[in-house]
Amino acid sequence: MIRYIPENQLSIEEFKTPFEVILSSDNRWVKLSEIVNWDKFAQKYILMMNQGFGRPGVSPRIVLGALIIKHMEKLDDRGTIMMIQENPYMQYFLGLKGFSISPVFDPSLFVEIRKRVGANVFDVLNADLIASISSKEDEKHNKKHDGDSKNRGKMQADATVADQYIKYPTDSGLLNSARKQSEKMIDFLYELEGKKGVKPKTYRKKLDQAFLNYSKKKRKAKGVHRKMNRKLLGALNRNIKQINKMLDGFIIFPFTHKQQRFLWIITTLYQQQKEMYDSKTHSCLHRIVSIFQPHLRPIVRGKSASQVEFGSKLGVSLDNGFARLNTFSWDAYSEGKDLIKQVEDYKELHGYYPDLVQVDKAYSTKENRKWLKERNIRITAPPLGRKPKVQENTYQKRKKKKEAAERNHIEAKFGQGKNGYRLNQIRAKLKNTSESWVSCIFFVMNLVNYQKKMIFCALFKQEEKQFYFWTQKLVLIKKIILQKLFLNQNKQLLNIA
Repeated sequence: MIRYIPENQLSIEEFKTPFEVILSSDNRWVKLSEIVNWDKFAQKYILMMNQGFGRPGVSPRIVLGALIIKHMEKLDDRGTIMMIQENPYMQYFLGLKGFSISPVFDPSLFVEIRKRVGANVFDVLNADLIASISSKEDEKHNKKHDGDSKNRGKMQADATVADQYIKYPTDSGLLNSARKQSEKMIDFLYELEGKKGVKPKTYRKKLDQAFLNYSKKKRKAKGVHRKMNRKLLGALNRNIKQINKMLDGFIIFPFTHKQQRFLWIITTLYQQQKEMYDSKTHSCLHRIVSIFQPHLRPIVRGKSASQVEFGSKLGVSLDNGFARLNTFSWDAYSEGKDLIKQVEDYKELHGYYPDLVQVDKAYSTKENRKWLKERNIRITAPPLGRKPKVQENTYQKRKKKKEAAERNHIEAKFGQGKNGYRLNQIRAKLKNTSESWVSCIFFVMNLVNYQKKMIFCALFKQEEKQFYFWTQKLVLIKKIILQKLFLNQNKQLLNIA
């Protein structure tokens, strides 16, 4: 049975809202607001601003809170502002005095915020989170072993790639995109000259049709690829020559910074593609894989899902479940070089070296082994040389196996970032904004981990208090029973006397 009473839609003024009721203190945004070190971020953010010039800026708490909401809810810039506009708990999280229907700031400001707030600021916040958890234990350890460099704790380390959200690059696709950009430049210069004379020929319709026919083919032989690339290389070379010839006729350079940058990119791309075409290779130094993001490089990973990834390579260390970005590189490199820096960062934060470093084979180089051995740091890697004559016992084998398996925690952290927070779909285009985007994701993951640890600690303390309370009750009951027994024994002795 379905009961339905047809009614007209109420106006928004007639719609009843529960805002007269006090908001719940158990809400996740209310609890999270107590964890974030707003003042620490404000100190760093204010230094980036001109305090004596211009109109008042957006509050640092609103800036950081909006970034956290964006990545926790996996929203775009406009969606984040709209979500904050509709949610009173989020507005409380941002530090507003009351509910407001107006947007906290324009969504386009997110780009400027990401330009200001880079990886260094988020690394300071991450270090502060880790220190707040382990500061008491670190002080006890350092006081106990004053002057003695006693190692303590475990550190996992590994590298991953934060993939940029770009179209998969192919030689023909890149050349075709560059050709279209060059045609736009020719159109701009021709209109700027007042459309005088004959417009340079670009044969764009023929090339568009040829590329469409090429892209529709499901299976393309090597000869088909080379034929298409040859056409596009010739067209792009002709367009670049026409642009340079037209620029010679201007007294003042007519291009904007953006147009000049694109001209440099497509010229460099042409040189790289021509070199690879002539030498019949598919690689070159500093290869451009996106004309809109020329800082990207192909990073060979050898994974089953994708052999090559396009993005920034990250050297990450995991300390008590908290991730730190120790290396941020746009070029491929050997992650084994990160280990010494990661261990030194660990010591700078805690005041002592880790007892164990849990890494894969890429980190177990002779240089790293020697450096770790000098500081009495163990590594989860089989020793070099022949097997020792004295075999390990069962306990030692089990311990080594367990320590090697614990390295999977950092792999799980990468999975959390890529599946839960879109670390494999970085949508920022600029170099510095991408770095800010990636760093903010790691900070948000650390915040979530910190919140879980705080809840666990609170529950543990509550259980500890209850245990202490019942222990004291049992002690009192025991005393009362003993007193009664003592009185009964005295009465019996008096009766006998």
